[in-house]
Amino acid sequence: MTEGNSLESSGTGKLVTQDLSAYYGAKRAIESVNISFPDKSVTAIIGPSGCGKSTLIRCLNRIHETTPKTRVEGHVLLDGQDIYEQDAVSVRRRVGMVFQKPNPFPTMSIYDNVAAGLRLNGLRDRKEIDRRIIQSLKGAALWDEVKEILDQPGIRLSGGQQQRLCIARALAVEPEVILMDEPASALDPIATAKIEDLVFDLKKQYAVIIVTHNMQQAARVADQTAFMYLGKLIEFNDTKEIFERPREKLTESYITGRFG
Repeated sequence: MTEGNSLESSGTGKLVTQDLSAYYGAKRAIESVNISFPDKSVTAIIGPSGCGKSTLIRCLNRIHETTPKTRVEGHVLLDGQDIYEQDAVSVRRRVGMVFQKPNPFPTMSIYDNVAAGLRLNGLRDRKEIDRRIIQSLKGAALWDEVKEILDQPGIRLSGGQQQRLCIARALAVEPEVILMDEPASALDPIATAKIEDLVFDLKKQYAVIIVTHNMQQAARVADQTAFMYLGKLIEFNDTKEIFERPREKLTESYITGRFG
């Protein structure tokens, strides 16, 4: 295994990990991961269940530490500055997260769901809130579907619309990086296609990092792909290279379906 054997495994990305390890109690979930995520680009993280994919991205905006008895070693640099030396709330404002299952706030309207983060961050100007909500819903390709029903509960939307509402909520605070943890795994094929189209649009403005169990999805949406196994980064390269000319036998075995 030659970790970091390829594209931007170290160096100057928008977000860079340096010897990043993460623990749940005494159990090490990821080990010495070195990877650089480029700006205005989509990076997919693939690997079998339990390999550390979700733990890795939870470390990238300091959500990992919200679980009891967890800890992190190493560094995560955002524009060259270690996020673990900064205020966690400000880090999460710059590095947004979209989870596997849509999680709109059930008692809130569509409007208030998107506005929640803005108000939490102290924004009170109604005109600016309105502007950000419209901009975010358009950015999440949802505006045309909900512009007449903004006062209705977000929970009434379809699963795919709820996920795009959660993406709009993340966009509203104007992050620089968007993390997506299997954002389409609970959706039907039509809704999944909309999320994938949205990912293409989002990378024009953000660094997008997407965890997916679906290798076809990674091949469709990602510019570069990281393959993880048992908590280690096995290979990272342009997506085309990973899928057509993997350098590691373990990567090839996973991609060809010999395990996983």
